[in-house]
Amino acid sequence: MTPADLSRTVLHAVRRAVDENALRAPVPARVRVERTRPGGSGDYACAVALQLAGPAELPALEVARILRERVAAEPGIGRVEITGPGFLSFTLDAPFDSDLAVLHAVREQGIAYGHGGALRDEILQFHHAREVRAAVTAHAVRRLLVSQGARVRITCDEAGDPEWSRLGVTVDAHGTPPVPLLRIRPVPAGATAGKLLERLGADAVRWGLLRPAGHDRAPLGDDLLVQGEANPLFRVRYAHARARVLTRGAAALGFTSEPGDSLEPVAHEGADLAASEGAAHATHVEPAPYESAYAAHTGAEPLAHAAATPSPHPDPPARPLLDLLADHPGVLLAAARHRAPDRVARQLEAVAHAFFDFHDSCPPLPSGDEKPSAAHRSRLALAEAAGTVLAGGLSLLGISAPAHL
Repeated sequence: MTPADLSRTVLHAVRRAVDENALRAPVPARVRVERTRPGGSGDYACAVALQLAGPAELPALEVARILRERVAAEPGIGRVEITGPGFLSFTLDAPFDSDLAVLHAVREQGIAYGHGGALRDEILQFHHAREVRAAVTAHAVRRLLVSQGARVRITCDEAGDPEWSRLGVTVDAHGTPPVPLLRIRPVPAGATAGKLLERLGADAVRWGLLRPAGHDRAPLGDDLLVQGEANPLFRVRYAHARARVLTRGAAALGFTSEPGDSLEPVAHEGADLAASEGAAHATHVEPAPYESAYAAHTGAEPLAHAAATPSPHPDPPARPLLDLLADHPGVLLAAARHRAPDRVARQLEAVAHAFFDFHDSCPPLPSGDEKPSAAHRSRLALAEAAGTVLAGGLSLLGISAPAHL
């Protein structure tokens, strides 16, 4: 069960309680669940009982009890506890299954992972000044909202700067609107698009303008071009490129992360690439399904043979990355709701950091005399999912994600 699944499960429980007349309150449009903070109980927590207590004219603890009995029996829920003044804390059943669901979702949806229809009923029009940061921010906000199903129109005080097209920015209309509209008003960049592009290039300009929150000044120094770990943009793009290199290296060794891949060795021109990755040619390994490959890395048993209480938790380096991938849809939705592309940039930085921690501790490719194994395929699947999420997030910000860097 993913966080989005859990949110829908809790919302369904609220609807059931209202339909059964156990709760007299308006059903909210959405229910927010969050990862439990350090020291808390369970995997996720939700404050919906406190939200409904007033309209229902019941103590929050009573509302929580009504909802707990309806959520606890749902598939994927291991335990539901009531904590504090009425918080619901959820412990998910078989997080191994949940992790697999996330990896499958990323594989199936590609760079559209995290897109959805939560805002499909919204039709919005934004207006901004003739200023490059406002224009770039409005364009990124539109991308985010459209990714969640909304329809968006952008207008500008005056005709747009021709140089904006080099940043991928389009404006639907210009001129001061007759009625107040939703305005995009970040702190101005202090330079024109042409001057910024000449010095930094389109990708660095967009990152420099979007990475800080709109109320903060945008640092647009030459450090945006530094090809090193200290530059967050480079680190994010390098993590994506590294994930793509791993895919190519695995192919040179004759295996992929695809379900049921047999890990057959091959000899072809790509072998030179494999050598450059420090990997040896593979010998035959028995076929293993995707779940078995994942289990070999995480320590969980394959689904078909799982014990009643498997040990599903992955090695420590993998857990933060898996959690970030699972949270990605929620981050995109929150960024769209709050008109905050900086949230996406920070999410990508966190994914890149977790990717390198995982990559360095659990290499997805064999080295030396090591043979490709189910564990390597499992690690490759996770690395590829991280690369896909990074590419999708950069795309929403209008930034390229090169396969070679």
